[in-house]
Amino acid sequence: MSWKYLEEQQSELAVFGAERLNGKVAYLATIRKDGSPRVHPMTPIIGQGHLFVFMEPTSPKGHDLQRNGRYAIHCSVSDTSGASGEFIITGQAHLINDAALRALAVRLASYVPADRYILFEFDVESAAATTYPQDQPLRRFWKWEK
Repeated sequence: MSWKYLEEQQSELAVFGAERLNGKVAYLATIRKDGSPRVHPMTPIIGQGHLFVFMEPTSPKGHDLQRNGRYAIHCSVSDTSGASGEFIITGQAHLINDAALRALAVRLASYVPADRYILFEFDVESAAATTYPQDQPLRRFWKWEK
């Protein structure tokens, strides 16, 4: 399901996720050819119901996603206290070759993507957030129901 579906189903969670991810360095976990996990820094682009990521065409993360689209993304945290909160999503990524979607991603990006970059859109199957009001963890979770 697209980011738009998360916005429609759990708007508060989607807003928090966009605040923690959009245009910021986050960490993408992919699956290597041998089945082991790989973690990469990247910068998500969120807007108009989409979650995009541009990548170098030679990037190991791009090769991983083209072979097996399963992923997890975790936001960066501001410090060891976790006071800024945590956000994680999982789902399937898809290589995008559509010129209109690429143009949208370029417009939404906080940087100027190089023409050589490949583009992925990330469908969201689950989302979770942890915040720490009064130094106590508050966890929220959403999962797409098929």
